[in-house]
Amino acid sequence: MHHPAPAHPAHPAHPAGPAHDPYVRVRGAREHNLKAVDVDVPRDALVVFTGVSGSGKSSLAFGTLYAEAQRRYLESVAPYARRLIHQAGAPAVAEVTGLPPAVALEQRRSAPTSRSSVGTVTTLSNALRMLFSRAGTYPPGAPRLDSDAFSPNTATGACPECHGLGRVHEVTEDSLVPDPSLSIREGAIAAWPGAWQGKNLRDILDTLGHDVDRPWRDLPQADREWILFTDEQPVVTVHPVREAGRIQRPYQGTYMSARRYVLHTFAESKSAALRARAERHLVSRPCRACGGKRLRPEALAVTYAGKDIAELAALPLAALAGVVRPAEGTDGPAAALAHDLLARIEVLTELGLGYLSTDRPTPTLSAGELQRLRLATQLRSGLFGVVYVLDEPSAGLHPADSAALLTVLDRLKAAGNSLFVVEHHMELVRHADWIVDVGPRAGEHGGRVLYSGPVEGLAGVTESATRRYLFPDGGPRPEPRAPRTPTGTVRLRGITRHNLRGLDVDVPLGVLTAVTGVSGSGKSTLVGDVLAETVAAHVEGRRPAVAAEGLAALGRLVRVDQKPIGRTPRSNLATYTGLFDAVRKVFAATDEARARGYGAGRFSFNVPGGRCETCQGEGFVAVELLFLPGTYAPCADCGGTRYNAETLEVTYEGRTIAEVLDLTVDAAADALAGVPGARRPLGALRDVGLGYLRLGQPATELSGGEAQRIKLAAELQRGRRGHTLYVLDEPTTGLHLADTEVLMRQLHGLVDAGHTVVVVEHDMDVVAGADHVLDLGPGGGDAGGRVVACGTPAEVAVAPGSATAPYLARALAR
Repeated sequence: MHHPAPAHPAHPAHPAGPAHDPYVRVRGAREHNLKAVDVDVPRDALVVFTGVSGSGKSSLAFGTLYAEAQRRYLESVAPYARRLIHQAGAPAVAEVTGLPPAVALEQRRSAPTSRSSVGTVTTLSNALRMLFSRAGTYPPGAPRLDSDAFSPNTATGACPECHGLGRVHEVTEDSLVPDPSLSIREGAIAAWPGAWQGKNLRDILDTLGHDVDRPWRDLPQADREWILFTDEQPVVTVHPVREAGRIQRPYQGTYMSARRYVLHTFAESKSAALRARAERHLVSRPCRACGGKRLRPEALAVTYAGKDIAELAALPLAALAGVVRPAEGTDGPAAALAHDLLARIEVLTELGLGYLSTDRPTPTLSAGELQRLRLATQLRSGLFGVVYVLDEPSAGLHPADSAALLTVLDRLKAAGNSLFVVEHHMELVRHADWIVDVGPRAGEHGGRVLYSGPVEGLAGVTESATRRYLFPDGGPRPEPRAPRTPTGTVRLRGITRHNLRGLDVDVPLGVLTAVTGVSGSGKSTLVGDVLAETVAAHVEGRRPAVAAEGLAALGRLVRVDQKPIGRTPRSNLATYTGLFDAVRKVFAATDEARARGYGAGRFSFNVPGGRCETCQGEGFVAVELLFLPGTYAPCADCGGTRYNAETLEVTYEGRTIAEVLDLTVDAAADALAGVPGARRPLGALRDVGLGYLRLGQPATELSGGEAQRIKLAAELQRGRRGHTLYVLDEPTTGLHLADTEVLMRQLHGLVDAGHTVVVVEHDMDVVAGADHVLDLGPGGGDAGGRVVACGTPAEVAVAPGSATAPYLARALAR
């Protein structure tokens, strides 16, 4: 049953004419779990949508409001587009009035190419290239170059040697033969393939007269060179050595050197596993022709303020502004270009991104950084009368940077735009003009608007999970716990990577450590790169790249990041956790399936047989839009169920396989109670607060935070062997504070079981509940990379010079 939002003095009565109606009015929204929602939200305001994860707030903001705005835009474009809208499906809503055009800034964990950078996302690269083309200092007699000649992504600009990538991949004797004490027969050439293909290459060398039983290091240098690096491909008749019980006839074998095999596999193989294996034997080095600068010599010969374009692109934005600023007051062609560049950089530094350089590759940025780059670009675009729909813009932001974000949002609003923001950060929620709280819980237990109105009015809505975090007397909070005593220490010495310069760090074992610091201070480098790689090397028996002590106590490493669990609708919760195997087995064991001769494979949507062949088991067909991002539309033949009609005639306890995949984790816990192998994964998913997700929900629909918690659940169900280090990168991203409490109970449970947990985190309530805090800074980029404070939360809260201290002190006082 639908409960209307509580009456509130500010709740709008319908004014006389729709033309003057200052509200967007939604009627009968049924997208995902929304229960025929009616809600009115003001335009030209900052409206925040809150509620626990899976409550339906994103279904309302993105799935209904943004989807409807996009549908109207497409409908106004061309008849061609109308056919696509019909395919892509309109949002499930009866009516939306008063809705302006919309721009969505989602937290897409996209996988941009290595050619995508801060400069290309923000168009700063274009402005910089124009500056060099028009106002650069050219060598005497050199012709003026157009701006394309300064881009490594164009044929006219790219260094011909490395094709504009700046690095070349090559192999060395050391990378191909890591252990020269082995003979060729013993596998000295580690880069070669295994199984028959590797044996074939060894047999060919034997036939050619090479000694395959002598240690590699004892072979003549000339022979070693030829075996590894020759471009020749001799064909010889191989007479295989007879093996017991097997008759092997002579055959014609073609030789391929180790280098040729590795480079060919890396460049051509369709198998990600084979490519990854080949990559282990490659050595990447800066291109000698351009020195890693990616451009032709003609472009690098042009300078501005004494530096070439690659040198300027490598500067932090704040430093780049300093180089360009003097030109702003001059008369030449540089003045207008410098003014434009500085205006763009100013917005980025305001959003706390001044530490980034324009050449920083996009894949190395966090989701929060990427979204703020897009936000800054929008601010410069000068649009007005638009709805910006934002997905947790505070993600990845240190509390010290949040004030700047609020200023930017206020400026977008002042320019005549509306902001609809899905958000969990209470500072931003308090700053809103209007709040729409959805709930009360997740999945089928949510989907109602509990309140829509000015923020202070939520104080009276007892059903709201948000209320107790927004107001000081909102309700009970978790009891503070005394910090645990470490059981040991991992000492890392002389760390030099990115902005970490000769850093020494001690990481305590047997406790939960929170690593804090402003954006760009070096947290992800320290935890995700150095600590995780060092422990991985120890666990795998390799030599760590960093001097380290105390690793012997650790037997296992688990990295839980926010990368997607899959990139297509084919990958989902059930397949990732292994739950789907158990479900397919019980379907195959039913009387109907056995009578028809259906095995477990029949119930897989990944192989021919039981799946719908129109969509090949995806449930969706890709719809390509010429000038817009592609989208997925439900398959017309199977209606999105993924299976053919015959497969759907088999049921287990009254449900088809498609209906089981459509169950939420919470519902499946009851429905699949009798399935061996299902209880454990379902329990683990509920323990990390994912009870609201559907088993078959495509990976493409999951947020970075959800993907991370699925990985954590997969780990929790495996059983915990040996002392494990769990490394998590902002695990509370996308989580309502009520869900954060559930997640932290799990992480503290891992520590209680004798493991070590290290989290990179900005949520001060989480940091306040940690045993140990490592605070990096004091600033971002070159101004960061040092340990500003470390110790218990109480000790760090009073540390001088720490940007985190005042916010942590406030959290401890709550």
